[in-house]
Amino acid sequence: MKILITGGAGYIGSTIYSALEDHGYKPIILDSLTAGDPNFTIDKNFYHGDIGNSKRLDEIFADHPDIDVTIHCAASIIVPESMDNPSDYYNNNVINSIKLLDYLKNTSATKIIFSSTASIYSGDDGGMVTEDSHLSPKSPYSKTKLAVEMAIKDYCHAYDIRGISLRYFNPIGADPKMRSGPSNINPSHIIGKLSESSQKSTSTFHVTGSNWPTRDGTGIRDYIHVWDVALAHVRAVQNFNQIVTKSEPYSEINIGSGEGTTVMELITAFEEVSGKKIDVLYKPARPGDVAGAYTNRDKAKQLLDWEPKFSIEQGIADFLKWLGKETSAI
Repeated sequence: MKILITGGAGYIGSTIYSALEDHGYKPIILDSLTAGDPNFTIDKNFYHGDIGNSKRLDEIFADHPDIDVTIHCAASIIVPESMDNPSDYYNNNVINSIKLLDYLKNTSATKIIFSSTASIYSGDDGGMVTEDSHLSPKSPYSKTKLAVEMAIKDYCHAYDIRGISLRYFNPIGADPKMRSGPSNINPSHIIGKLSESSQKSTSTFHVTGSNWPTRDGTGIRDYIHVWDVALAHVRAVQNFNQIVTKSEPYSEINIGSGEGTTVMELITAFEEVSGKKIDVLYKPARPGDVAGAYTNRDKAKQLLDWEPKFSIEQGIADFLKWLGKETSAI
């Protein structure tokens, strides 16, 4: 089976590519390389282009008329950037996704798996959420993800399209075989910041907010190994026709570990894995910060027949291994 992955040169998309290939599928990448890593396209079936470019899509489907599923990962994803420049985010994430949907509904590739985000949940109380929990996206980034979810759902009910939105929580780690990982060796996410702090004797890790309604007062998140995220996509492909049908053409599924980890617990895990001490400085919560959330994964277990296999410690270890590999290559 051939599967189109938009954004397949990104951190998550490239990992999905490897997981699909390992399971006998034939993935095809469409990526503009605006944020994707060209190294993740080497020796792969790759098309350089934008998801809103119908001529590029024409070329792909002319070469591969037997594409069966589209996994839609392409998006701008930097939250602070979305606050500063929402226009780019609505154009790239929403308008281009609508163009992609309009194209796909006129092909035989009417199965779509969408890369969504758990940041559409409110996360105000640090508790567990299900797919039916209150939605309250805070940033333009998360608002665009919810907008695309809504569009896919509407298209599924109006046209001959079926769709699944996978709402990721907080992916960490790298492909265990080290074929791909975070392409920015100084990333803005928490594991990258912890690594940066551990390597610089003058660097302090800032914990923003210490009065949240959690076990230790620090924010709580659901960290999930990126390989587990990739395997969830494999299961979504394998079980697609059972999950969504003509009468029930759309579904959303949370993808997380099902366990909440506070910032201080994550720091402790990082120290244990890396063997390095982190200097912590508590700072006030920033505007827009929330306590956080973690998922109930019953629906993923029921519909995908999927459960995460990797621990937070393994995610940290794989990230550090990937970081060492990337640093040595510079």
